[in-house]
Amino acid sequence: MIDSKEASAALADIDDIVQRVKQSQLYELASLAALWWGVLVFAGNVVTWLWPFYAVYAWPAVDILGVGGLVAIRLLSPPHVPGAAFDIRLVLVFVLFFTFGYICTNVLGHFGPRELGAFWPIYFMLFYTLGGLWFGTAFVAIGLGIIALTLIGFFTIGAAFPLWMAFVNGGGLILGGLWMRRI
Repeated sequence: MIDSKEASAALADIDDIVQRVKQSQLYELASLAALWWGVLVFAGNVVTWLWPFYAVYAWPAVDILGVGGLVAIRLLSPPHVPGAAFDIRLVLVFVLFFTFGYICTNVLGHFGPRELGAFWPIYFMLFYTLGGLWFGTAFVAIGLGIIALTLIGFFTIGAAFPLWMAFVNGGGLILGGLWMRRI
């Protein structure tokens, strides 16, 4: 028979294992999302760098494919993953997110292409970093790293800024997604 201290210690160990499993399942879903968005953002930035005229078409396509991919990831993820079932609030979050960003960049700010190229990654990574305060330090590290590199590029890189952002934002999300798969 075990005493109450041993029982408490065993329950604490079990709770720790449960929390680690939940964290690994969250990181699994988040890594898929980061990989998906990373590939799309990389492509959007390459299009912007090579054919700036088509950027106006590329970025709405990136956003629509990105959100659609997130919905698919949620729908196709195993039911044992906490919060994996489809929730209309996910779509509403993105509607609000993009609406607020549009108001800031086109109504209040009238941003040019370079400012837009810096604003959107920083805006995305703000929420990525904030989420990391609840969901894990990997999100914070990835978010702050991409924000810092975006700002460095904005102030130091000339016409190749979209190419810089392909590797910083797209590549950063891809590397972050791969990193979260190993944690």
